[in-house]
Amino acid sequence: MSKTNFDFDLIVIGAGYGGFDAAKHAADHGMKVGIIESREMGGTCVNRGCVPSKALLAASGKVRELADAAHLSNFGIHAAPVRFERRKIADHANNLVANVRNNLTKTLERAGVTILRGEGRLEGPQKVGLREINGVDRILSAQDVILATGSDPFVPPGIEVDGRTVFTSDEAVNLEWLPRWIAIIGSGYIGLEFADVYTALGCEVTMIEALERVMPTFDPDITKIAARNLITGRDIDAKAGFLASKVSPGCPVKIELSDVVTRKLVEELEVDAVLVATGRVPSSKKLNLASLSVETNKGFIPIDDSMRVLAKGNPLPHLWAVGDVTGKLMLAHTAAAQGTVAVDNILGNLRTIDYRSIPAATFTHPEISSVGFSEEEAKDFSAQEDFQLGIVRSYFKANSKALAELESDGLMKLLFRKDTGEILGAHIYGLHAADLIQEVANALSRKQTVTDLSREVHTHPTLSEVVEVAYKQAASQLKNS
Repeated sequence: MSKTNFDFDLIVIGAGYGGFDAAKHAADHGMKVGIIESREMGGTCVNRGCVPSKALLAASGKVRELADAAHLSNFGIHAAPVRFERRKIADHANNLVANVRNNLTKTLERAGVTILRGEGRLEGPQKVGLREINGVDRILSAQDVILATGSDPFVPPGIEVDGRTVFTSDEAVNLEWLPRWIAIIGSGYIGLEFADVYTALGCEVTMIEALERVMPTFDPDITKIAARNLITGRDIDAKAGFLASKVSPGCPVKIELSDVVTRKLVEELEVDAVLVATGRVPSSKKLNLASLSVETNKGFIPIDDSMRVLAKGNPLPHLWAVGDVTGKLMLAHTAAAQGTVAVDNILGNLRTIDYRSIPAATFTHPEISSVGFSEEEAKDFSAQEDFQLGIVRSYFKANSKALAELESDGLMKLLFRKDTGEILGAHIYGLHAADLIQEVANALSRKQTVTDLSREVHTHPTLSEVVEVAYKQAASQLKNS
């Protein structure tokens, strides 16, 4: 029962990871909580994002490994020709989604959260409208409201999506068929991960990137070595500086490529399928934000450091937003952290988030990861704060574990302050890079110096020694060393 005169102490709109963590955390602290979801419980990550895509990457990665006869022969291993069943790989992903979604739902129910199925919206201060799946519309009241509606794939103008021959990552995770030749528009983490899956399963890939180089959001040094392995070394034709100005579904799919600057038609392609991997946009249009005079920035809901929603620069009482819809860092673990922080602030335990210490990863084979500043951002910061920037590189080819795995093509780049030794950022490409970055993220969060970190003992032989070497190189460069 609510401790107030409201229907709920807290209503969360959206049951992705941000909404889930917020609802559970609030319920665990004795609040009466309702959570509204119009689609599947678990949101994008569980149903159409990180969970199913990692299942596909796990399966296709094993196919890639078993099919690499040259690599296996270096171990003295000779495998039979690899066979796989597309349907069973897809079933593996679907079963994982069902299990995670079921566990998430049961966790909320056990915590005492009321699950409300339908479309949620604001109806003024501390009021939420709910249009249920059966069409019934009602108004609920809540002491506090958290908006956690996430994001959807962005489809640029000129691209027509039919969900079968031209589709986004939402449909791609179902792996309903394997096109002989697929074009992937965009070379960010989504495009790279699906290129990894499709090439492992025998598809020919054309990657189309509007910016002047592929993998434009990654560190240039990391891109150089990663592109050599993940793009050039595979059956991928990469086209940078081209705009897919028109894409028409069908058999075949027709693509018109234009020059990014002049917008003049340069080339026409006919492929079997197109995956549109051009980023994501916030899902905020149906929230009726205008009822509280909230103006979005390209759909993103403005918030302060405590997750309070802002209207004309001022925080609104009892209204909060977390996750992709805020545009801070569009990552599932960021959303989850924001959800917990928002509830802590509702409870009076004031907290904020250091976004710079939140790591990101791309789960290709091998992986790419990063945390903190890019090199360009670090250079700007050093000029602004008047200190000397330190940059060191540590290579997997000097690491015993990587050599034992015959996976020594990798690099770690560490950015740090030469005056204090504080870490500013790190970028890694190589075996298990997604796991390695966490150590650096923790150090960055704690504002540890490379001197202290260089004295920590790492297990031998492990990949973590790549990080240790970087710390020691950095410590040797400090002014007071």
